[in-house]
Amino acid sequence: MLRVPRSEVQEFPTPTKRLIQQALDRDMVQQIQPQSPPEIIYPDSDGQPMADNTEQFNWIVLIKENLEIWFAAVVDVFIAGDLLWYPVQGNNKLRQAPDVMVALGRPKGKRGSYKQWEEDNVAPQVVFEILSPGNRSQKMFEKLLFYQRYGVQEYYVYDPDKIELTGLVRSGDWLEPVEEMNGWVSPLLQIRFQLTEDNLEIYRPDGRRFLTPIELEQLREQESQRAEQEHQRAEQESQRAEQERQRAEDAIAQLQQEQQRYQALLEQLRDRGIDPQQL
Repeated sequence: MLRVPRSEVQEFPTPTKRLIQQALDRDMVQQIQPQSPPEIIYPDSDGQPMADNTEQFNWIVLIKENLEIWFAAVVDVFIAGDLLWYPVQGNNKLRQAPDVMVALGRPKGKRGSYKQWEEDNVAPQVVFEILSPGNRSQKMFEKLLFYQRYGVQEYYVYDPDKIELTGLVRSGDWLEPVEEMNGWVSPLLQIRFQLTEDNLEIYRPDGRRFLTPIELEQLREQESQRAEQEHQRAEQESQRAEQERQRAEDAIAQLQQEQQRYQALLEQLRDRGIDPQQL
């Protein structure tokens, strides 16, 4: 950077003075030009595993995929599993990755993360967390405060080891516990939670139970076999109908032949001078 006092510029020869003046002018422009803020990166991963064990993973998949199936025909329901949610632009440290989250009013599609300011400032309304031995009370408390502060309407926490389900729904600025979760129906999703002695069952609004991928494949296979059996029965009915039609056509053809023989016999009698009416 050129450091020549402007008062001394006049002492240089004219060509040199012109070059120095130009350099000083450029230096002033560079000094007054505002510095652009550094770009903030919002990572797509926090480096944490999606699940600590197979049980937790299976429950995440069960809830997420069955919700995807139920809302498949609804274009403005976005469902994700273990996706980082950034509620505030400019702060990439403020984030959570719910096990499953549902954002009503947001289109389906691929996302590396859920940046709320790019989603019409719509916060996920429903969040699910599946507990594992690695979950600490402090961490779960921090999640509760985060979801409460940034607009979650329904928050469900399930412990598959203890078969305990906790639900919280928004009341004003707070997430308040649901007193009885057995038989509870989600106000937003309309799914029903049923606790049994050894499991949690979740039911769609049409009454069908959430199924595992294996159960879904078994159901698909059963439906395929049933469709094949129906097809075979339809084929058999078609063949029987065709046989009946053929028999009817054969009977008509035989009747026509009898009628032709009868007419020929009458002609023969008339040719011999015999009136068939007199017989």
